[in-house]
Amino acid sequence: MIILDRTARPEPVTVNGVTIAPEAIAAEAQNHPAPKGQPGFAWRAAARALALRETFLQEARAHGIAPEPIELEEGKWETEEEALIRQLFERTIAPAPVDEAPLRALYDAAPDRFRGPSLFEAAHILFAAAPADAAGRASARQQAEAVLANLQRDPRRFAELAGEFSACSSRANGGMLGQLASGDTVPEFEAALCSMEEQSISDAPVESRYGFHLIRLDARVRGEVLPFTTVLPHLRQAQEKADWVRASRAYVEELAARYQVAGVDFAGHPAGEVKFST
Repeated sequence: MIILDRTARPEPVTVNGVTIAPEAIAAEAQNHPAPKGQPGFAWRAAARALALRETFLQEARAHGIAPEPIELEEGKWETEEEALIRQLFERTIAPAPVDEAPLRALYDAAPDRFRGPSLFEAAHILFAAAPADAAGRASARQQAEAVLANLQRDPRRFAELAGEFSACSSRANGGMLGQLASGDTVPEFEAALCSMEEQSISDAPVESRYGFHLIRLDARVRGEVLPFTTVLPHLRQAQEKADWVRASRAYVEELAARYQVAGVDFAGHPAGEVKFST
């Protein structure tokens, strides 16, 4: 028989002898939602974030940095601690300049990936069901499959069946959704539109957060391939972000080697993981 010691407490979290109060970790844990089936995740994530923050603050003071808060938006200013950490990052985390050549090679390897928005003319019949309602979703799928069987026998009945069965307000227009652009619908719906032939009806119900859809694609105008000069700023921004994350991870590992940290593990975590409670 195993007897659990309910008086056991997590190892104290300290940075160079400074203890992070359990109460502060508990408050910070509210900013770190725990994945299902992972008890203790929020506590560990909060403890790590606060230990990182304490490490950065100690390092900023060791560098003699004086806080110079900036205005984040109208009427909202950084706290002194936020300013210290930002200024520390600006001084010590320096990603390498972005080389345009690899970005050009990435573009040239698959220019088809870089297109402007596509346009669609489509209609649908929605069988609504909430994501958490397993029984409702099973019933909606069954009803969608039954209506789809009718459409496969006679596609001309789409508007009639939309008016009879659809849970969307578009039922009043025979299910017509008008002109849609990329990003106007949920990803599952748009993925179905992109995979369908024009003048066709989806060959199976399309599941989304709203339930199940029977989709008719009337027309599609695919977006044009964007020139490299248009795509370059977005590729550069993505590369700069990735480089900053790599540089910040290396910086955190360098600090972890110099600081005496107990109760948490910084390995593999970027500096940007630090969050401030509001």
